[in-house]
Amino acid sequence: MYSNFETVGYVYILASAMAGTLYIGVTSDLIKRIGEYRAEITGGFTAKHKVHRLVYYQQFGSIEGAIKREKQLKKWKRAWKIRLIEEANPGWEDLFPKIVR
Repeated sequence: MYSNFETVGYVYILASAMAGTLYIGVTSDLIKRIGEYRAEITGGFTAKHKVHRLVYYQQFGSIEGAIKREKQLKKWKRAWKIRLIEEANPGWEDLFPKIVR
């Protein structure tokens, strides 16, 4: 049956290490997507550069809102991205274990 509600969306930033290589993505299922990266079943950039640590994420009421934010963040300078991460997560802690509880 068709539903009129929009899908929740997430924008996220992965890092290889503190102030390491960064990757920005968007998904409607954050736990599943980050799990795929950690299992290295996605291949590509994140597997090659060992970018598995979830250091930032933001939830939106729609996938469209998350995509808009992802595009915005991808245009930011690296220093701005690092500041965003450190404002929310100063120790660059891996947030994945906290969201799968």
